[in-house]
Amino acid sequence: MRTVPAAFDLSAAVILFLGGCASTSSIALPDVPAQLRPPPGQVLFLEAQATGVQIYDCSAKADQASSYEWTFRAPEAVLKDSSGRVLGRHFAGPTWEFKDGSSVVGDVQARAPSPSPTAIPWLLLTAKTTTGSGKLTATTSVERLQTVGGIAPSVGCDASSGGKVAQVPYTATYYFYRSAP
Repeated sequence: MRTVPAAFDLSAAVILFLGGCASTSSIALPDVPAQLRPPPGQVLFLEAQATGVQIYDCSAKADQASSYEWTFRAPEAVLKDSSGRVLGRHFAGPTWEFKDGSSVVGDVQARAPSPSPTAIPWLLLTAKTTTGSGKLTATTSVERLQTVGGIAPSVGCDASSGGKVAQVPYTATYYFYRSAP
């Protein structure tokens, strides 16, 4: 009977353990405030870069008909992977729709200010609904992070410009989570 030295057993165990811990994903978990972290039991599975606009309408304030403000209507953005390949689009809902026919509609759960005062806030959203059988169908949470631009204009909305629309350029990174296997 052949015996294996104890040191070999330990080395093999360490290699097997580390191999089992290796991630199958090359996406790094983003560093976010605690309130923007998805619930325990969810794993990051997809990252998408958004480039588009945040759309605002100039309208009378609900409680002061003589005062006007920019009101958020919807986003419109193209979603790409890290190599620049178009994955799909992001639009009202908020909805993310991929070219494979899958989509997810989110519901905002938490927000935090962007580190940049000229950028829209960071968000954590839960999946309200998903459709299709593609990549987004398993989505349980979505984070909107690394935002640039997109905030409502600070001027140009008054009684003379009621009904005016502003499309403000923005970029963001969306991180999609699903239940751990």
